[in-house]
Amino acid sequence: MKQSTWPGRSDGSRFKSLPIKHQFHQSEFKSTSKFWSTSSASRQIRSSDGDFSKLPFDILTKIAASFTLPNLQAASLVCKSWSEGLRPLREAMLFLKWGKRFKHGRGGVRPNLNKALESFLKGAARGSTLAMVDAGLLYWEIGDKDKAIALYEKAAKLGDRSGQCNLGLAYLQAEPSKRKEAVKWLFQASKSGHVRAQYQFALCLHQGSGVNCNLQEAARWYLKAAEGGYVRAMYNVALCYSVGEGLAQSHRLARKWMKRAADRGHSKAQFEHGLGLFSVALRWRL
Repeated sequence: MKQSTWPGRSDGSRFKSLPIKHQFHQSEFKSTSKFWSTSSASRQIRSSDGDFSKLPFDILTKIAASFTLPNLQAASLVCKSWSEGLRPLREAMLFLKWGKRFKHGRGGVRPNLNKALESFLKGAARGSTLAMVDAGLLYWEIGDKDKAIALYEKAAKLGDRSGQCNLGLAYLQAEPSKRKEAVKWLFQASKSGHVRAQYQFALCLHQGSGVNCNLQEAARWYLKAAEGGYVRAMYNVALCYSVGEGLAQSHRLARKWMKRAADRGHSKAQFEHGLGLFSVALRWRL
């Protein structure tokens, strides 16, 4: 999904926010999934008096839906009951592995997107959010966006941060777009540390897209994503520091982040960093 790097510029201003179309209150940012507090599942767990084997399988598989293979293997060693309950998810990891092989042509197999999708769907059917996201990506690539969104939704509701991010991005590109829903899921993924979601959430805050325009919050999330290694966010942080938008103006920090983005291949950052070096050299000659 191709995303813009920075809000559009016009009227001579370096930054320009889009019109605010929706109101988004801070209370809407609060998580709605109070999983352990009032559900019947939590009552069942408390009644088990610490006996892990009494944890209902449906709750166990929801908790472990986004686990990787090493985590599943470790959880399966807790008790015999967990080992049996997590068997479908361990099987899903095998289908996920073969799906990636077929998708990328690795492990001695030729690329085959049909077989890759088939493998991912088998993994998704066994409850793995990782397989759901990969299947969703393939559906998106082949143009079946409704099926992609359905898989992203399922993964997102099970707490998968990649699923939440992809669902937010998909809602932004939907026809018509669902910007308020997009912001909700991007925020959820951002809180979990997903750097691309943090960057995209910052863009929404910067543009006033699906949420009230808030330059300080936008800059804060750009900075989080940049510190997490997201290159586009590094470039935007450099711009924020350069003009003092959302962050206190600091040419030193602007140069620092511009160089970091340039070193990691961001073409605009390379141009602007090079221009800055040229200007410094020119001043020294004069």
